[in-house]
Amino acid sequence: MEYLIKQYPLDTGALEIQYIEEYFGEFPRKKTATEIMNRLRHREFLILMAEAPLPDDPGMVTPVAFKVVHEIRADEAEPKLKDLVARLQGAVQFNGRKVLYSWIGGTRRDWRGQGHFRALTEESEAWAHASGFHEVVVKTKNKFYDMRGTLDQLEFDVVKYEVHPTDNRESKVYLSKRLTSDVVRAHTSTRTVVYAD
Repeated sequence: MEYLIKQYPLDTGALEIQYIEEYFGEFPRKKTATEIMNRLRHREFLILMAEAPLPDDPGMVTPVAFKVVHEIRADEAEPKLKDLVARLQGAVQFNGRKVLYSWIGGTRRDWRGQGHFRALTEESEAWAHASGFHEVVVKTKNKFYDMRGTLDQLEFDVVKYEVHPTDNRESKVYLSKRLTSDVVRAHTSTRTVVYAD
């Protein structure tokens, strides 16, 4: 199967992500286009969306999965990113290295299990490797078993586990993957990437 992926510029991509997140019931709080633009404006980033034909109307293509990744630095000023860097101290080396953060993403329920998220992840890894990034990190919660399973299949390693004091399902899991040419060569998805206006 060949996956169709669109790569978006900042403004258009932020609006598209705001729109598609409405289809994801598990996100307690959706990101706004303004929030996405403010986060990404002054750093390297990649906004990707996978599209696929509708089952009952194959001539109609719809967004089914998305992924937003961005650079994260040791000297972050934004409170959420500053906190993340602090939590990753000792688990991820920032100084002298380019680190990519897999910020938000997912696949619409009806299209899960078809490889769209793998294709997006592999495309983001190929872009990151070509852009000189050394490592990609991601944060999730213990209760997101589907996401943890996907990250396991994509060969992410757990680098830190923060136990929640009262509910282990709410514990935070931090994962990482070194971006080497071997990682890129091991990609299995066939992808066509088009650039949106």
